[in-house]
Amino acid sequence: MKTFMGKTIAPEDQKWYIVDAEGLVLGRMASQIALRLRGKHKVTFTPHSDCGDNIIVINAEKVKLTGNKLNRTKFFWHTNHPGGLKEQTMGERLNGKHPERVVMKAVQRMLPKESPLARKQLTKLKVYVGSEHPHAPQNPEVLDIAAMNEKNAR
Repeated sequence: MKTFMGKTIAPEDQKWYIVDAEGLVLGRMASQIALRLRGKHKVTFTPHSDCGDNIIVINAEKVKLTGNKLNRTKFFWHTNHPGGLKEQTMGERLNGKHPERVVMKAVQRMLPKESPLARKQLTKLKVYVGSEHPHAPQNPEVLDIAAMNEKNAR
């Protein structure tokens, strides 16, 4: 028996899925999205090729976190000026200008680390604040992550 070596799927053969993030737990949703972006849900999965699907996430600002992570999780960065250490909590990020970046970063951290393939797979993720998106012509299928496990939704 020979080992199957899959090839990169052409963009017109990739499926489109839409995920409504309202009420979903961030980490559980991000792991399912990363699995679909990589193509690990397919029988023809090959680790070195891009065989995943496109994912659209709507209502990114309404994602839930378990425990006290909304106030306890802090992000730090430095402006390279004296006294320029800044911090922000997860709640401030979700209520700020770009709440979609929280979902993007969670999915990015579940993909293979900083490789050209991971960057290419991350470009297939589209995250939007609100329920409107410009990808209606692609006829995306609904991916109901909340129905996969009772712990996925709050």
